[in-house]
Amino acid sequence: MGVRIRRAGESDRRTVVGILDEAFMYDPVSSWLFPDEAHRRVAHGAFLEAAFLDDALGESGFVHITEDTSAVALWRNVPADAPHEVPEGDDRGSLIARLTGELHPRGREHKYLMMIAVAPGRQREGIGTALISTVLEDCDREGVAAYLEASSARSRDLYVRLGFEFLGRTVELPDGPRMWPMWREPVPSARG
Repeated sequence: MGVRIRRAGESDRRTVVGILDEAFMYDPVSSWLFPDEAHRRVAHGAFLEAAFLDDALGESGFVHITEDTSAVALWRNVPADAPHEVPEGDDRGSLIARLTGELHPRGREHKYLMMIAVAPGRQREGIGTALISTVLEDCDREGVAAYLEASSARSRDLYVRLGFEFLGRTVELPDGPRMWPMWREPVPSARG
């Protein structure tokens, strides 16, 4: 499958937010974060933009988008000496950040897949796999690990096929879904 991918920039902000908003509107974690669907429809996109996209478009991150704008992936380069920051606040967004932050591996450089989104009408076509594989190939060449939190059993299974391993402890959201922290070691034979 010839999925054309490019690096997204600030001029792609509205498009990226739209893809994220649509793809995650009914995701288990988004539904827990915004249990009222009417409120989710209003607040969800702005939350994803502030919580993830601003970071990915910053100096330590990057965003990949397919040329046909059907999918995006938000990444952050995490250095080995990255400080552990505990977010403040008592809202559900801060709680997710705190719980995932407690399990996020430290002490080793890695690329963190913060989010990947494929438009609902284009899912199960291999677009997400192609989008992730581009960065995983870079990880293999550079000898750098990758990390993510799967937000559903379906996405967890996809990541296992891509070489990620479950770290053994789920993030348990109170009265909500679980998330699976996953790590992928670089594949040495891919280094050149």
